Amino acid sequence: MVKARSAPDVTILACTLGLLTLGVVMVYSASAVLAFHEFGDWYYYLKRQLLFAVLGVVAMFFTMNVDYWIWKRYSKIGLIVCFILLVAVLIPGIGVVRGGARSWLGIGSFGIQPSEFMKIGMILFLSKMLSEQQNKITLFTQGLIPPLALVGVAFGMIMLQPDLGTGAVLVGASLLIIYTAGARLSHLSYLGLFGLAGFVGLIIAAPYRLKRITAFLDPWQDPLGAGYQAIQSLYAIGPGGLVGLGLGMSRQKYSYLPEPQTDFIFSIIAEELGFIGGSFVLILFMLLVWRGLRTAITAPDTFGSLLATGIVGMIAVQVVINIGVVIGMFPVTGITLPLISAGGSSLTLMLTSIGILLNISRYAR
Repeated sequence: MVKARSAPDVTILACTLGLLTLGVVMVYSASAVLAFHEFGDWYYYLKRQLLFAVLGVVAMFFTMNVDYWIWKRYSKIGLIVCFILLVAVLIPGIGVVRGGARSWLGIGSFGIQPSEFMKIGMILFLSKMLSEQQNKITLFTQGLIPPLALVGVAFGMIMLQPDLGTGAVLVGASLLIIYTAGARLSHLSYLGLFGLAGFVGLIIAAPYRLKRITAFLDPWQDPLGAGYQAIQSLYAIGPGGLVGLGLGMSRQKYSYLPEPQTDFIFSIIAEELGFIGGSFVLILFMLLVWRGLRTAITAPDTFGSLLATGIVGMIAVQVVINIGVVIGMFPVTGITLPLISAGGSSLTLMLTSIGILLNISRYAR
């Protein structure tokens, strides 16, 4: 066993706390008007964000100081619990429908998203599984199919909610772990073609997804319907210019841009803080991903390396999808910006996962 360093990776910690602090400020700026109209309380979303931020930071410092090897021991149990939660959320009367998706378990305004738990649960289990069976991963049937089948089942259950954004993050992070573990690129390429065909099938099967695709290609075909969010997001980003309109001075948050404190918070950042503010956010994320990948490369064992890769992949894929949607590069998927968007279980679990990454960095060679 390698002796732990006296301190975790300072850059990862600083970037995380910087993004979290900026997120709290921007959640209040983006949501104050909406909160007053809906709840008669300017600080409603701010208080929730502060609550979950504090819980997440406590969880982060806990996992940062717990040896990451312990999660290997409980990864199988954790994955089983995650699958049970995914089944429970689909049962009418137990699962709660919000935003058109049955993705929540909870009472009233407080709840958890089992799909968020599945992301970290799958990362932990795949890291354990592939670190123990690394000699089989180059074999198509015995090595590659079992982990992909597991990911496919989880993705299918998430799509029953439906939640394409979270499912895409789960698949992206899982494939990165599988590839890093040594899977052949040719095998993944062939399976990618089948996956693309399945993705097209999912779009055709649900008319609202097809509308999102057509709105992505030309949002002005339906400016008050499927293309509304994309257009309003660009209306927010455009006037921001180089330095923005000023903190708190957004116009789009006045009931023009839907979900300004969650899915489209980067639009408000660009509008109020401009190109400089948006670039600052991207630089922090790039630093976080870079140091995370460095931790994965220098981890003392295969499990730690794959686990760090999965956590970094989860963050990177989610950032790319969210910002891609905001600037019109991807169709609207409904996914939050890590550490910045308003969130409950998503924010807490993200900070918990980063705590595990920080612990791995303490053992890096």
